Amino acid sequence: MESRISLVRSRKPERRVSVPSLPFAVEVDLARTAILIIDMQNDFAHEDGWFGARGVPTAQAVALVPQINALTATLRAHEVPIVWLNWGVRADLAELPDTLLARGAQYAGRATYGDRSPTGNGRILVADEWGAQLLSDLKTEAQDLHVSKVRFSGFAHTTLDTILRKMDVTTVLFAGVNTDRCVFATLQDAGSLGYDCVLLSDVTATSSDQTATAVIHDLVMRLYGVVASSADLLSALPSPSTEVNS
Repeated sequence: MESRISLVRSRKPERRVSVPSLPFAVEVDLARTAILIIDMQNDFAHEDGWFGARGVPTAQAVALVPQINALTATLRAHEVPIVWLNWGVRADLAELPDTLLARGAQYAGRATYGDRSPTGNGRILVADEWGAQLLSDLKTEAQDLHVSKVRFSGFAHTTLDTILRKMDVTTVLFAGVNTDRCVFATLQDAGSLGYDCVLLSDVTATSSDQTATAVIHDLVMRLYGVVASSADLLSALPSPSTEVNS
């Protein structure tokens, strides 16, 4: 038996695509790009979830579903990894600080993380229970990746960074809710870790006042990356057959 192993890591051939965006257009390598779809789960986006039961608007999240389904279907055809990033806490809440629990109760009524749902749908944001699951109308495939988080940022105390680096990802696309909370927190950390960040404006939304969206877009363009639309991204992509044959 040969007493040697190879430490050479093969790299996929570049697949460059120019994408219209602000404050400037960018060129991305599809071979090293992934999309994070954040918090499109029942407790935030279903009318019978944690937020919906407390009167927090959910329509803006539900409205994203058709566009996200169209986007992920096309990205899969281009072999771009799809990562679903959702809250999923321990039932005993051992990883959550008291301040986070208190703010959860303050924001969305008395019930907070881990409590019984006001609508009887299990416990709020507990991993593998209804509230932490994706909206049923979202279309997933077996090759998609699922990562649970326990903070606003998907990089804090999770395996997300390790997963992306193993796939040799350098550019991250961002979709989901809420633009000014978990989406932005995750994007900030991604930028700090050295990823190139593209916020997709037409597949992100928030229940906050719309001025919050404008502020986040401005901060992303000034400090963290670029803002584009999924429509422009899809228009920039070649057909998968053309890409394979090129």
